[in-house]
Amino acid sequence: MRRPRPARWLAVATMTLLTSAGTSALAPAQADAPTTLRETTLSARNLDRGPIGRYVALGDSYAAGPLIPVQTGTPVGCLRSDQNYPSVLARSAGFTDVTDVTCSGAVTEDMTAPQEVKLGPNPPQLDTLDGSESLVTITVGGNDIGFASIITECTARSSTNLLGAACRDFFTAGGSDELVERIDEAGDKVADVLSEIRDRAPAARVAVVGYPSILPDTGPGCYPVAPFSAGDTAYLRETEKRLNGMLAEQAAEAGMDYVDTYGPTVGHDICQLPGVKWVEGLVPTSPAAPVHPNAQGMRAMAAATGAVLGIGVAPPSSQPLGADAARSDR
Repeated sequence: MRRPRPARWLAVATMTLLTSAGTSALAPAQADAPTTLRETTLSARNLDRGPIGRYVALGDSYAAGPLIPVQTGTPVGCLRSDQNYPSVLARSAGFTDVTDVTCSGAVTEDMTAPQEVKLGPNPPQLDTLDGSESLVTITVGGNDIGFASIITECTARSSTNLLGAACRDFFTAGGSDELVERIDEAGDKVADVLSEIRDRAPAARVAVVGYPSILPDTGPGCYPVAPFSAGDTAYLRETEKRLNGMLAEQAAEAGMDYVDTYGPTVGHDICQLPGVKWVEGLVPTSPAAPVHPNAQGMRAMAAATGAVLGIGVAPPSSQPLGADAARSDR
């Protein structure tokens, strides 16, 4: 019997997890620099001068920044922070025309349909595109695979068999990996969204921004802080990597940039100490939703995006424990 479809990724800061988951650029300095958005997009792929046009940020809670001060924008149920990675990126690049419609809990369907949230709804996110954009960023897909329900399920099951992988066994009980199937299904939806973005913002540079490192990149994890057995830690880690891999593949097929935020955040996962971790655990120790980036994590995501786009973004202040060793293992 097929299990119920995964619930949306909710952005609720409780002691248990109910979480939500192109810029074309700048004109070159030469006298014969292109003067239109389309010409600039085709001739300059880095944002190394003042940006042209406007920046639109799309996506879910990993773009919105739930519970990170200061929460801003409407509807309030989107839990959007002025320290989220789009805001940090926009300030670093000098954009003055910025539209941030990111919303916690968003799935791919909410890119083209209203999303019901507290004091909502949030209008279809793609409706904000009008063709004047020089940069669009998007983070989406985690809620489509039911990331919050995955974490909740694994939290309940994994502790029953710390020497095994009860969560992995649950999702693979039918002879195939249900989470692999969910990611494959989400890939088609992401492809449709990227195609629609290109149709609505043909001159924009578009960056698909992936998800940061949530669990340690190697090793057994940190039970009970992250309440997963070693086997389930490995399974969840590989599931996130598969999700990011799908996003990278869809971005490449659409001719768009993919931003790897996983690699740059290794060593700053939920198992690290406060001040070092950039993704909070099920019980946050700094203002952020459970299992979501904190302000430092958002800055790290902005820096990774800026590195792809040619925007200088000041990195987070904290450094990973054993960073050199972590890099050498990758």
